[in-house]
Amino acid sequence: MHPRTFFRKFHTFPDNIKGAVYILIAAMFLVAMMMLVKLLGERLHVFQILALRQVFMSIIVAPVILRGFPGVLKTSRPDLQLLRIVFAVIAMLCSFTAVIHIPLADATAIAFAKAFFVTIFAIVILAEPVGPRRWAAVAAGFVGVVIMLRPGSEGFSHFGLLALAGAAGAGLVMVLIRLMSRTEGSTTILSWQALGVGIVMAGPAIYCWQWPTTQEWILIVLLGVVSYAGQMFNIFGYRYGEASVMASLDYVRLIYAAILGFVFFDQLPGINTWAGAAVIIAASLYTIQRERQKKQVLLRTPEGRGLN
Repeated sequence: MHPRTFFRKFHTFPDNIKGAVYILIAAMFLVAMMMLVKLLGERLHVFQILALRQVFMSIIVAPVILRGFPGVLKTSRPDLQLLRIVFAVIAMLCSFTAVIHIPLADATAIAFAKAFFVTIFAIVILAEPVGPRRWAAVAAGFVGVVIMLRPGSEGFSHFGLLALAGAAGAGLVMVLIRLMSRTEGSTTILSWQALGVGIVMAGPAIYCWQWPTTQEWILIVLLGVVSYAGQMFNIFGYRYGEASVMASLDYVRLIYAAILGFVFFDQLPGINTWAGAAVIIAASLYTIQRERQKKQVLLRTPEGRGLN
């Protein structure tokens, strides 16, 4: 089939099918991003990796930023913008450091705990009501994390805790975005992060600088490209598909990570990783389903009509 014919047919597919395709592609790019970080981390410092990734991502999004500059930086919540930048940097540094030192599949599975941190931070920051069933799902999710981390055993790694800290930071960033989206446009949020993270990481990167080899420069450029592509395909997926359906498909990243981890690093996930991931995924899917049911109930009430 000619590509043009395929794309013409693709646009006639149901929205959830189109969204699912985009999410599966996004998951592939996001796992590839972590794989590239792991490869680069064999010689380069994580500060340098994050800074250079940000440089090339900023180059890609520069046309969007420059089109509205300087008005695109106008914000009513500079405090939240700065807070988001700080925690985005912390989350990425923790996640990148972890994936450099532990198997790719392990880091990917632990990152799924982000959903539970979103629930916790949404209660604290957004005052969202959470019932006992969702609390039970959160508790079950953290049991899955403990199974994977294996505290007290020979297989325990402190870098697993860094991966968990990265998930916590990412969860907080998501809640802050949710809070900011009430008053800030998506382009403003994107522009602040693109410039802010680059500025924050410039000093540490210069301090730890090692000149990359030609091969490393290629990997760094690829890192910027796949990072941007992963985020964009993720946005497309949620634009077309139901959020609850799209979120459940994101767990395919564990399969991608297991394959790439074996091919590039000769690492296979152990039984603890699969068992812990199964508990986390089951608890996450339950949380997603409860959220979906809650929204459906709200939309059936007189107060909730018109919110769709």
